[in-house]
Amino acid sequence: MEFSKPHFLLFVVSFSSLIFSLAIASPEYHYDDYRKHHPEVSEFRLINRRELADCLDPNPYLYIRTNVTSTLPNEAYVTVTVGGVLVPDSSDWIGMISPSNSSVDACPDSSANYIQTGDVSSLPLLCHYPVKYACIGTVTFHVINIRTDITFVFFTGGFVLPCVLRQTNPIKFTNPSAPLYGHVSSIDSTGTSMRLTWVSGDNTPQQVQYASGKTATSTVKTFTTADMCSASGIPSPAKDFGWHHPGYIHSAIMTGLLPSTTYSYKYGSASVGWSSTLSFKTPPASGATNLTFAVYGDMGKAPLDQSVEHYIQPGSTSVTSAITRDLDAHHIDSVFHIGDISYATGFLVEWEFFLKQIEPYASRVPYMAAIGNHERDYPGSGSVYSLTDSGGECGVPYETYFQMPVSAKDKPWYSIEQGPVHFMVVSTENTWTSGSEQYNWIAADLASVNRKTTPWVVFAGHRQMYSSSSDPDSTFTDTMEPLLLKYKVDLALFGHVHNYERSCAVYQQQCKGMPTKDASGIDTYNNNNYTAPIQVVVGMAGFSLDSFPSTAPSWSLVRLSEFGFARVTASRSDLLFEFVNSGTSAVHDRFRIIKQY
Repeated sequence: MEFSKPHFLLFVVSFSSLIFSLAIASPEYHYDDYRKHHPEVSEFRLINRRELADCLDPNPYLYIRTNVTSTLPNEAYVTVTVGGVLVPDSSDWIGMISPSNSSVDACPDSSANYIQTGDVSSLPLLCHYPVKYACIGTVTFHVINIRTDITFVFFTGGFVLPCVLRQTNPIKFTNPSAPLYGHVSSIDSTGTSMRLTWVSGDNTPQQVQYASGKTATSTVKTFTTADMCSASGIPSPAKDFGWHHPGYIHSAIMTGLLPSTTYSYKYGSASVGWSSTLSFKTPPASGATNLTFAVYGDMGKAPLDQSVEHYIQPGSTSVTSAITRDLDAHHIDSVFHIGDISYATGFLVEWEFFLKQIEPYASRVPYMAAIGNHERDYPGSGSVYSLTDSGGECGVPYETYFQMPVSAKDKPWYSIEQGPVHFMVVSTENTWTSGSEQYNWIAADLASVNRKTTPWVVFAGHRQMYSSSSDPDSTFTDTMEPLLLKYKVDLALFGHVHNYERSCAVYQQQCKGMPTKDASGIDTYNNNNYTAPIQVVVGMAGFSLDSFPSTAPSWSLVRLSEFGFARVTASRSDLLFEFVNSGTSAVHDRFRIIKQY
């Protein structure tokens, strides 16, 4: 990082600063509320700018070294060793910084620009935060290609009064333009076209080669700090100290495919290189007899090393591993992630760590997503809830990385059919009130469903209608629930609350229908005599789990506070829903819905 006088660094933890910054951004949202809903927040989550003091360094034997002898591949484990420490101290730490040549040249020169960070110390201040950190010793860091070079820095003084003792030379990636982190998604209900999206450091259109001779050329998008949101002109993390250039997001449409068919592919170009040869499977077409899909919310990511990131979702890696194992064993056709995707929340490099995490299965079957509060919400941005939950992203990175079959920008709702299921994916963060554009679309889409083609209707969004451990937005429930009842929605799936909870067939807090046991002892809802939707919260895919109260309302039938995902297998007359524990792959809840058309 070439720290030389009078360069400065940005790191401090200040709880009072966080209170101040949240009050500026959203007066009704206070620090106690934040800690209540985010118990996994670590000191590192709260790092803000601070003028970097000179270390008093009388020890000539101190050093920091890595095992890197040349440039880095696209993924590596880098061993960092700190030595020569005479008296180790708990305030010593190692930070991974990118880019390594960070300087104060581009920093805003007015202290007012730093109010949201809670830091009004002397200028200038460095404009980057550490990607991750660890305590000193011999530490292994998991590193992926984020295009900009990196350095490892040995700090002392903790986060309150940090100073630099030693740092490594800059370490570059072998190919900063490499095509990486590809994932596929459906663009329509035919199963004959698929979108592939990937990231590269090069903005020249590239190609996907697929199906033994076909090619498709990418369109290229990116975003800048100008696209990020800030409250009242005060820079948000996404616009300021959490910014990291996203590179260029490539997207190509593969056409001429057959439903339920596996194809090989690779993506890139002669100039930037090619990915390895991969394979994906198209989903069954609308009206096909069978479908198996996985569904969950609130995943995020966690480091694959000994380090700490600014925001960690501890169950995320076990869930991604479980789904990867399950993909072949149960022939999963698609995955639905219903909100709170990466939890980057304005620390933008973490999107790429998330994309890397889901790549083992998102590159193989359609990865369909819904927007959540941690992707969209920011004061003054048009979101329903005036909270700072997106860290200033206001939906832009989400919509760039996950290009769903929506009608327009910032209208992140859509429907799609796979096999016997009609999926309606809504945005709980964009306006949904009666008479709004989204409300009218929901009503029209539900009215258009052909039950002879798709007997099952699944409604999915992020914020829940029912939960015994967290109060829902009653206005949202009161607005949407009559539509779900009118059009006989079979299953309503939500995240936001970080556990698993299943209801009876419920409407207006009252059980309208109860399951009975079939011959195998499985709870079975008979929708030949439809009464109301079954509501299921599936927000247990990574974020620290929410507990349940000692008593529960009568509509709540099953409550589990454990990490996992839901696996749903549908035929034309039977829908089997299973909650799979990610640690053991055991099924801890199972129910069926049956009906004949």
